[in-house]
Amino acid sequence: MALVPFDDRDGFIWWDGAFRPWREANLHVLSHGLHYASAVFEGERAYGGRIFKLRAHTERLIASGRILGFEIPWTAEEIDAACNETLARNGLSDAYVRPIAWRGAEEMGVAAKNTRIHLAIAVWEWGAYFGVEQRMKGVHLALAKWRRPHPETAPTASKAAGLYMIGTLAKHAAMDEGADDAMMLDWKGDVAEATGANAFFVFDGEVHTPVPSCFLDGITRRTVMDLARKRQMKVVERVIRPEEMARASEVFLAGTAAEVTPVRRIGDHHYTPGTITETLMRDYDALVNGRA
Repeated sequence: MALVPFDDRDGFIWWDGAFRPWREANLHVLSHGLHYASAVFEGERAYGGRIFKLRAHTERLIASGRILGFEIPWTAEEIDAACNETLARNGLSDAYVRPIAWRGAEEMGVAAKNTRIHLAIAVWEWGAYFGVEQRMKGVHLALAKWRRPHPETAPTASKAAGLYMIGTLAKHAAMDEGADDAMMLDWKGDVAEATGANAFFVFDGEVHTPVPSCFLDGITRRTVMDLARKRQMKVVERVIRPEEMARASEVFLAGTAAEVTPVRRIGDHHYTPGTITETLMRDYDALVNGRA
């Protein structure tokens, strides 16, 4: 099936307080955000017309901008309303929502304190991140050569555009190997996350997940941890060494785009999605669809 380019679609994009026809939502090639990655964004999903944990995403967007040294000139209430308006304007109920804020074209160079801060919001239909079939049988992860950086070398607590460069490189390399995604280590060599989703491992019936010391403490990550605790599962946040992956009985990913996705293989390690993964998949689906 031919891909529909993202710059050639029907619909409307919210841009700095007004709606623009989708194809006219363009920015200048000399925008600072393009050259210096001075941009932050969010990934959100709407289910049945309701954006899941919208306020949490909006607050993280604002916080990410502040970490990068700029203030988004809209309140959380205004951003929430704009996300909901964009969803409605495009006639969608189940959709992916992408707010993005960036520095404009008023200055070019590393210093850009006088640039205007822009905000745009787009929505589109986006099914299972890895495809329905892959999600059900589990995904295959290669081992990435790129590592998540030390928090003193990059703004790792933000959802900043520049931090995803190594994710793209790692995922492309994994796909070239025939895998679906990549498992990344952190700067110390400990297990971190996949290129766009947090990782969970089941050891002896307990749910373990790496401490987010240099990558995002995902909103979906925290949601899944809460769901596991409600099921009386023991949840452990700790440093996980790469050699430990061999003894995990189950592995799964969690993220807004990926939702809860089983993992069937990491490198040479093979796993069978089991009861814990299946339970948390069902519980998460019920929660986001208003059945819990």
